[in-house]
Amino acid sequence: HVQLVESGGGSVQAGGSLRLSCDASRYTYSSYCMGWSRQAPGKEREGVAAIDSDGRTHYADSFQGRFTVSQDNAKNTLYLQMNSLKPDDTAMYYCAAVPIASTPADMGWTLKQGAYIDWGQGTQVTVS
Repeated sequence: HVQLVESGGGSVQAGGSLRLSCDASRYTYSSYCMGWSRQAPGKEREGVAAIDSDGRTHYADSFQGRFTVSQDNAKNTLYLQMNSLKPDDTAMYYCAAVPIASTPADMGWTLKQGAYIDWGQGTQVTVS
């Protein structure tokens, strides 16, 4: 398994922003999909957003427009820019990866938890 390391979590007031990072420097596959998921206390883990090696992105409907997933290929780093944060966004946020790229016609699977092989340990986001 490949190590993924999240950072950038913290405490923020409602309406604020945070940018999460995921160090994927050891993830050397040329074709891949990387995603962000989150898990709030007492709830199941849910997919937030994903991006593949061709730069295609996919978002769960509830995050479209507020969250932006991106990647810096030179740094092998995945990002999640989160704006207009709400208390309901309080959760542990995880990045994950799988060495399979998506296709434009089929990106729904990129939000499914079972699609990913490698996971980070998570970074806590608390919105008050």
